[in-house]
Amino acid sequence: MKVAITGATGFVGSLLVQRLHGKGHQIIVLTRNTAFAQKVFPSEAFANVEIVPYTPNASGSWQSVIASCDGVVNLAGEPIGEGRWTPERKQEILNSRKLGTQKIVEAITNANPKTEVATTGSHPVEGSGVGTPATRCLPTVLINASAIGYYGTSETATFDETSSSGNDFLAQVCQAWEAEARKVKDAGVRLVILRFGIALGNGGALGKMIPPFKLFAGGPIGNGRQWFSWIHVDDLVNLIIQALTKPEIEGVYNATAPNPVKMADLSQALGQVMNRPSWLPVPAFAIEALLGDGAIVVLEGQQVLPKRTVETGFEYKYPNLQSALRQILN
Repeated sequence: MKVAITGATGFVGSLLVQRLHGKGHQIIVLTRNTAFAQKVFPSEAFANVEIVPYTPNASGSWQSVIASCDGVVNLAGEPIGEGRWTPERKQEILNSRKLGTQKIVEAITNANPKTEVATTGSHPVEGSGVGTPATRCLPTVLINASAIGYYGTSETATFDETSSSGNDFLAQVCQAWEAEARKVKDAGVRLVILRFGIALGNGGALGKMIPPFKLFAGGPIGNGRQWFSWIHVDDLVNLIIQALTKPEIEGVYNATAPNPVKMADLSQALGQVMNRPSWLPVPAFAIEALLGDGAIVVLEGQQVLPKRTVETGFEYKYPNLQSALRQILN
């Protein structure tokens, strides 16, 4: 396949590019910072990766490269857990997802709807004269990220893909984000929306939790009763690849492990794997002083189950937290 990816230099996106490249796929990295992308994906190691500059919230020449791709993976969005949620910051968080997805869908919709291609295996080769000529739209699939923040927060409720949305700021962002993505269906393109849980790996959220434990100062954040719906980054990337390559996968799927835990249980498991105590909690007021309204990301949570994901037959490498943490830390 030939796949365009936004957010490709991020925690999840960089691993996705590595995996797809290792499988022999062609990748177009759409990035605001080409110099950084070239460091992440040096040409001598990533021969099948093309780096294309783009402006997420604006139309441009970058959109024309979409027409040559079989699929698009849209992972771009401003980080939600860094810094205070000022009115300006909240607008950036919303626009980076809503307007960014709008421009991706615009590019897909404007792609030549009658591209003549010849197929060799799974990838079309234009003008090759090889294979059986066919007329079809390119791209054929959009994988669009969303987040479990769609459901709002609760200490008691359980959510799956059929659950209704919440009404807080993050839920509203996710609703707007997904609404833009759904417009691609008008162009006859298969759409998969993956509502990401908290991805665990070498970096990301876990990377910020580990240093206090190394200093014997680790513990739960807040009261410890909030739900932590997580997924190992390896499983998340494998889920994205499954969504790309299996035509029967369509609609909304929760990208979470099947066994969410409470924050206190996460802290205890992390302490056990690291052989460190986990008794020193981080008080809620300290997080609120640092992040303001953004503290909701770590102080409140939701118990999210990947019902539809499991029904697809997806096989988790790390369904349980202990095994995931051992793999990451050891």
